[in-house]
Amino acid sequence: MKKIVIMAAIAAFGFANVNAQEGTTFGFGEGDIFIEGNVSVRSSKDKNTLNVETKTNSFTISPKAGYFLTDQFAVGAELGFGKYKEETGNTINEDVSTVGGGLFARYYFLELGKRFKTYSEFGIGYGTAKDKGNAGSTLTKNTFGAGLDLGINYFVTEKIALTFGLTDILSVSTTKNELTVSGTPGKTSSTNTDVNFGVGSVNNPFGGNATFGILFKL
Repeated sequence: MKKIVIMAAIAAFGFANVNAQEGTTFGFGEGDIFIEGNVSVRSSKDKNTLNVETKTNSFTISPKAGYFLTDQFAVGAELGFGKYKEETGNTINEDVSTVGGGLFARYYFLELGKRFKTYSEFGIGYGTAKDKGNAGSTLTKNTFGAGLDLGINYFVTEKIALTFGLTDILSVSTTKNELTVSGTPGKTSSTNTDVNFGVGSVNNPFGGNATFGILFKL
């Protein structure tokens, strides 16, 4: 009798556990809020034929937050910060600091099973970058742009998802460049407009830049 009770208890626990798993929902609903972030850190060293070493170090961080107006459509805001430095020997080739921000709208249009959610995202933003190059020169770039991205969320739990994205599948941007040279009065200015239709390479046939991040649903 004791064995029967124990087996019945184990069976009941297993049944309840299966039901709990089957009842788990992955995805979003109207009124949900999410926080998402991408972080990238890179470092490399190369030597040329003269044994002169070139070092590059960079990092970027881009947090964003969104609010779901419906089960499939969300709007939000994002920020971006970055640093890139390249040195050859004792010479600084590039020393770039970037900061920016923008607004976005995201639409989830396809589910690949319970855990995979595919989306497209349109965003507009403004950013500024300063490159303190060699010989006391400073190049400032102010950019306004708009772009279309694609991405996938994979839900590890109900509240946490991994994100893979392809940014700038289609993008348009306008950049104003201002060059200031130490000891030289005034600034040299120029403006250029770039249009990217997402023509990719062998490694990334869809165009754009691959990003990885993590999403928290509040």
